[in-house]
Amino acid sequence: MLGLSTAMQISTAKESDRDGVIALWEACELTRPWNDPAADYRLAMANETSAILLAHIEGELVASVMTGFDGHRGWVYYLAVAPASRKRGLGRTMMEAAEQWLRERKAPKIQLMVRDDNDTAIGFYKALGYDVQPVVTIGRRLD
Repeated sequence: MLGLSTAMQISTAKESDRDGVIALWEACELTRPWNDPAADYRLAMANETSAILLAHIEGELVASVMTGFDGHRGWVYYLAVAPASRKRGLGRTMMEAAEQWLRERKAPKIQLMVRDDNDTAIGFYKALGYDVQPVVTIGRRLD
């Protein structure tokens, strides 16, 4: 097991990182049958208003976060910490990296979506100072 005392490197993902990142997302149970993670990865890589940030310790991918700025607010997706590397502050570190990326682009606010039954994630974000917003998300599949 790797600890945070070991030097952690945060970098922006490259196309060559795709398979490892998607494997991490799958290990963290972030993928869903109706979302194609490879398509999400490609879209983030092709767009200057988004990035996938990665954390490596001793060359091992241990965390990722996808972030983007739509011109009005920043968004976070696919925050993932390898199961064996949890409870060491990596999630907080990746959120700080996403926040910094968004600050550099002058995003005034950061938002993310969490399934309403995911109490663990909601508690994590609340501990970081995020609040549940008084909004309802309404959507429709286009496929």
